[in-house]
Amino acid sequence: MTALRCHGRLARLQARLARKRISALLVTQPANRRYLSGFSASDHGIQESAGVLLVPRRGQPYLLTDSRFLLQAREEAAGFSVRLYQKGLLASLQQLLPELGVRRLGFESHYLLHSTAGRLARMAEKLGLELVPVTDMVEPLRVVKTEEEIGRIRAAVLLNEQVFQQVYRTIRPGMTEAGIALALETGMREMGAEGPSFATIVAFGTNAAKPHAVPGSRVLAEGEPVLIDMGLVLDGYCADMTRTVVVGKPDPLFLERLRIVRRAQLAAIRVIRAGIPSREVDLAARRVIRESGYGACFGHALGHGVGLEVHEEPRLSARCRKKLRAGMVVTVEPGIYLPEWGGVRLENMVVVRKKGCEVFNKDTTFLDL
Repeated sequence: MTALRCHGRLARLQARLARKRISALLVTQPANRRYLSGFSASDHGIQESAGVLLVPRRGQPYLLTDSRFLLQAREEAAGFSVRLYQKGLLASLQQLLPELGVRRLGFESHYLLHSTAGRLARMAEKLGLELVPVTDMVEPLRVVKTEEEIGRIRAAVLLNEQVFQQVYRTIRPGMTEAGIALALETGMREMGAEGPSFATIVAFGTNAAKPHAVPGSRVLAEGEPVLIDMGLVLDGYCADMTRTVVVGKPDPLFLERLRIVRRAQLAAIRVIRAGIPSREVDLAARRVIRESGYGACFGHALGHGVGLEVHEEPRLSARCRKKLRAGMVVTVEPGIYLPEWGGVRLENMVVVRKKGCEVFNKDTTFLDL
């Protein structure tokens, strides 16, 4: 990530801080940290951070980290002053905040442990500064992607398809869900991805009625439906795709339900454009499934935004009235789920344009049946 790109993102954030009269913002959410600084280290959960950004309203931003990540921070976070903390984050803040003249300190209240927030509050009281809990300070900057980001996401989607195609050719009766999931995630790394963007879902038969099924020891039988939901991370950006296939000859009921889901997906894709409310996209797909007699079998929202995180804004939901904007990247993933039978889901990714959308996925072999 270039220093110039991060500089532009920081400038937009600092303008927001100025409007809200916040002296500095403590950035703890990992994707926000990477978006602003280029620092790509992973946290080991919210309780063990690889580093924290301190972005003042004006001037030099800081990346505070420990010795494990010091070299990486210096290499990746161009334009940031990297500071090593040896006695913990709060000890470093207690020294740095007065140096910067911070009077109102914002923090990401949606991504900070309650125990940490309590210690932060006690430190703020000692220093005589005001704590300002904020949400959606950085995330709105990430919602509309630049053409460079769109290119990175497109590349991730196409690589994801290649991994799927490679593993699909090897699937045979007798394999397990967990075995196929392992092959997919191994293939991702072998073909150049940073790793999976979420835990891969592989579900056979009735297990596919669980939208977030966990791959297990179930053995694939001839002619049984296989639902695969997979995604990878390439150059920091995520892909997400679902295919439902049959190894062997599919029965007519499977083909009927698959075709309904595909028609629902295409109906939604046709209405996506800048300015349309998110709910209208969801409803376009939901209408096809309802009119086919399966309305009660599609319970989740149609889609979600994808970027540095595999689930981010916007949401394609019947409850969301926000309008889509050009440059937003979303999934379109209708499904039909019946506990006694199984499930079908198809998922592609698109970028919203002024007069329509661009579908990233190129392979329709498993869709146009």
